[in-house]
Amino acid sequence: MGIQGLMSFVGDNGNFFHDLPMKNTKIIIDGNNLYHKLYFDSGLDLLHGGDYDAFTDILNKFFESLSKCHIQAYVVLDGGCDMSDKKIETQKQRFREKIKAVESLWNGRGGSVLPLLVRDVYIQVLRKLQVPFVQCFSEADREIVALANLWNCPVLTFDSDFCIFDVKAGYCPQNSFQWKNIVTSGNEECYIPARSFSVQRFCKFFNNLNISLLPLFAVLTGNDYISLPALETFFSNVHLPVGNSGHSGRKHTRIRGLLNWLSRFESVEEAMDIVMKHLRLKDRDSVRQLLYSAMEEYNLQDIENLEQYFQTGKYVSPTAAELNLPDWVQHALARGELSPFLSDALVLRRVFLHVQVEDLKRPSAHFITQPIRKVIYAMLFHIYQNSQQGPEGKKPNQLFVVEFDRLETTLRKSTVEIHFANGDFPDDLSLQKLPELPSVKCLNLLLRALHLRMDDLASVPPEYQLIVAIVHYWIRHADPKVKQHHLKALLMGIVYGETYNILNKPELQGDGIKLVCEQVRRIKMEGAQQRRQNWEDLHILCQWQCCLQMVMHFNQFLSTPLPEPDITRLYSGSLVYYLTQKIKSSPTTEDLFKPCPPLEKLYQDCIGAVMSIIPQDCVQSTKSAANKSRKRAKTRKKVTGPKASTMEYPLQCDVSNRFAGLLLED
Repeated sequence: MGIQGLMSFVGDNGNFFHDLPMKNTKIIIDGNNLYHKLYFDSGLDLLHGGDYDAFTDILNKFFESLSKCHIQAYVVLDGGCDMSDKKIETQKQRFREKIKAVESLWNGRGGSVLPLLVRDVYIQVLRKLQVPFVQCFSEADREIVALANLWNCPVLTFDSDFCIFDVKAGYCPQNSFQWKNIVTSGNEECYIPARSFSVQRFCKFFNNLNISLLPLFAVLTGNDYISLPALETFFSNVHLPVGNSGHSGRKHTRIRGLLNWLSRFESVEEAMDIVMKHLRLKDRDSVRQLLYSAMEEYNLQDIENLEQYFQTGKYVSPTAAELNLPDWVQHALARGELSPFLSDALVLRRVFLHVQVEDLKRPSAHFITQPIRKVIYAMLFHIYQNSQQGPEGKKPNQLFVVEFDRLETTLRKSTVEIHFANGDFPDDLSLQKLPELPSVKCLNLLLRALHLRMDDLASVPPEYQLIVAIVHYWIRHADPKVKQHHLKALLMGIVYGETYNILNKPELQGDGIKLVCEQVRRIKMEGAQQRRQNWEDLHILCQWQCCLQMVMHFNQFLSTPLPEPDITRLYSGSLVYYLTQKIKSSPTTEDLFKPCPPLEKLYQDCIGAVMSIIPQDCVQSTKSAANKSRKRAKTRKKVTGPKASTMEYPLQCDVSNRFAGLLLED
């Protein structure tokens, strides 16, 4: 996010930087920025649901490079959405931009949208590598700067907001951090070539601009918190001394002119008074208040000291304390054991559902988990209300959560109505007492939401129980209906994830596992050559990812009554998609694991476990699915006009659904 145009403006001027051989130091990493940058810059799959195994390998190599140069990384992640609602319009605009990027990918023009589970994979990798990390309660920029200044170490990110903060040891943009090109000096010490932005150099270049004026520059230029049409009156009336602008565009010209203009003033108050004089009288008070409020986002006072968390594991968020959230909730959020989705739902009663590359003519893939989300919301509010001391102990019997999702290519806002029924949850259960709830009761709550009993999973090894339960839910609720080739491809992809463990155990290696890996390599190569996409298959697999993510979040909230699966190797979106296509054209693809008996047995066990708990008619055979597809194609040829899309993509919904009131944002 940040200030539009500033990053490229700064990058065009080498005077603001100095070379920094990175070694023997701590470094504070903007966690969200890192996983976005690493995924997009690595040429990984964006169209078929994400290559999480390849992303895991890249993360391992990145942190290995840091370790070689004796760089101790501390990763700081954003948490939930801003509590003040100051960024809600920016968040909605970013969401619309993601939908447009998905539409671009859908039409074969390319684009950049992260696959659904990248963040979850990222956190699991950080845990495995024992990289210290913290997930803040909301946006983490100020906490990052405060910690870097306390430890006098650099910050690694690619966010233009860090050009406004005074980072004492410098801010290293990720595009200049050459972690793949480690240099070994004469004394055999390694370092990573990097460049460091200096805010002092930046201000000196603009006539010794007072550094305290940079937050005003940020909000006048337009950051994530403010974009006021009224300010255009100021820019149209004031004469900005541009200086030598070279061949820069309009945005860069304005940035340069505004910085030169601000360098005339000694204080924020003096500059603010002049800005106000250029506005209409009726706008002045409100604009002044909004500008000062937005500038607070660069104020480092009263910021949570993350040093205490990294030293003792204790995290106290002033915002969370004001909301009376128990310590265990704050600590679980900080450790990444609870998703920001949960805190957004609980505190803001508003969530954004991540956009995926799916069939845009169909309802959002997130519809499949709406029943699970409704259970999560109801439980959140039930136990939170039991934690509060309301007037005369009365509780509302109706609550709402606003969900932002996609409807075709527009932003859709829907209101989910939450009702409480007697017996849904233990009456005396509160947010404080949730960790004390016996594991068996937590398990019952989880399985009840998935319409399963523990007996259904009795024959499944513990590490696969949650996966089998999620597959069961996916098969029962997917629309379009899951076919045999989808199920087989998914389970084959899950089983193939075990090859990583086998390859790391010499006693299990042999020609069989090598043959399997070679076969998979060929399938990927053949699949990558395909140009036409089967959007029905992609949509069904997107629904699988939605199920996996939401059930994992619920399982975490209940203190993991079922072991959390290792999703770093569990699912490769492109492989499962290519397997889906391969199985349809060549049924012998299912023999992939026969050269390796342990994998073949695991695959057959997984198939048996899933088929034993679902009704026989739940999974359609590939052959009958093809016949129905041909019949639908013939029907579509006869249908013309606006009714065609309705007949082709019927909405599968329960007419008694009490939370389907949809409001279009666009």
